Amino acid sequence: MKKRVRLAALGMAAAMILGACSSAGGSGETKQEAGNAQTEGQPSGGSSSGGSSAGGTELTVWLTPQWKGVFSGTEEGADYDSFFKEAAKRYMESHPDVTIKVEVIDGSTRDENLSVAQQTNTLPDIMFEGAFTMSSFYHKGAIVPITDLITDEDKADISEGIWNNCMIEDEIFIYPFFHMPGTLVYNADMFRAAGLDDKVAGQYEIATWTPDEFVGILEALKAANPNVYPMALFALNNQADTWNLAYLRMFGNQFYSDDNHLVVNEDSGVKALEYILNLYNSGLTVPGAESLDSNTNNAMFQNQQIAVSFTNSVLLANLAADMESGALPAFDYRLANIPGDPHPNGFTYVTGAMVMNTGDEARIAAAKEFVKYFCTDEELVTASKNGTPVRASVVSKVSGELPYLEAYNKNDQYLFNFSKNLPGYTELRNVLFPELQAALTGEKTAQQALDDYVKNGNAILDEAKKSSVVYN
Repeated sequence: MKKRVRLAALGMAAAMILGACSSAGGSGETKQEAGNAQTEGQPSGGSSSGGSSAGGTELTVWLTPQWKGVFSGTEEGADYDSFFKEAAKRYMESHPDVTIKVEVIDGSTRDENLSVAQQTNTLPDIMFEGAFTMSSFYHKGAIVPITDLITDEDKADISEGIWNNCMIEDEIFIYPFFHMPGTLVYNADMFRAAGLDDKVAGQYEIATWTPDEFVGILEALKAANPNVYPMALFALNNQADTWNLAYLRMFGNQFYSDDNHLVVNEDSGVKALEYILNLYNSGLTVPGAESLDSNTNNAMFQNQQIAVSFTNSVLLANLAADMESGALPAFDYRLANIPGDPHPNGFTYVTGAMVMNTGDEARIAAAKEFVKYFCTDEELVTASKNGTPVRASVVSKVSGELPYLEAYNKNDQYLFNFSKNLPGYTELRNVLFPELQAALTGEKTAQQALDDYVKNGNAILDEAKKSSVVYN
């Protein structure tokens, strides 16, 4: 039970905001009541903005609810704005000419608030949010690059896989703070019952299996317990489609070309989809995947109806908490990479700070300095343990509290940027799952489905790129 208590600490604070989005493919949107919180007398998502005057510079920070407290939700008076208020207080003590206000906004109205703010020239100076959820605003010109803030020391302390999720071409647009890595999760008790003891990794390790090994694992699971589905699979909508994107990379497909066009219909991508279809048609996954969503699959895994499913750091913390409270029967769950050849593939959802394009050079410069401060201060960055820290230096300090951190950090070498922060990615998501459905039902072959996805998807990308401020 100690495992579950300690794991619950990993992201339990973040789970209040991130749990909903994680099962939805990292949309980052929530309807937390706390998102309507008011700070410094400002309305949530209102039209307040910072300013510059002879008396100094006023900065405004917007964030959606991420975690409560400065370092822990157990702190007295802990709230979603606690960390940034404390960081602002410390910063202003040595920068008396700067005033910093903090506002918590509702994630479900984030895009609307930001769009209105950009149109009315009332953007906040800093936004703290998920990189993926803010990608459209990079291309609207609402966010300025912060490449000039990043030192060689920063680059060495944070993995290349994380940085890739924060960039468009050669420019960095988000200063990463923590992240939410995605993996597979499996029922180790079922593995042992199927004679798969040698495939079970350590309690806080992430197993790596080849595609061929994975087929053997699923076949053994099916033979040992015909009443349990070996593997989760879903294609009802675009939610949690990041796992499907990873499956399509299983045999080395890069998904995007150097000129930012889809290439997943190349032989390596077709081979990957055919692999998944073979699993499906052989009864090694849940049936009817074309009409199942990720939430249904997740619930079936929790109820021990599926042996191998999907998870991320927050869903894993939620699973631990439910077992600890007795809401779910306890079983031995472990992590695994998404199989791949020549190596597994992993992805993550990065959250961090963005400097907004207010058009005021003095405010932009001041905002950059404050972002640099709270993203590098040795004490303040330990608050990133409320998610999964991106800094190796933080991982080394808090790994005893959060035992999966070392494995996640080691796994950073396999990360890919599933959206490449491209313009039009939101629309791109909506043309993938219908093609997966067509392949699963036999309406189209793997090649036909991916050809149609690439054709329609590239049209979306080309059109979106025309209006991108970054590319124009």
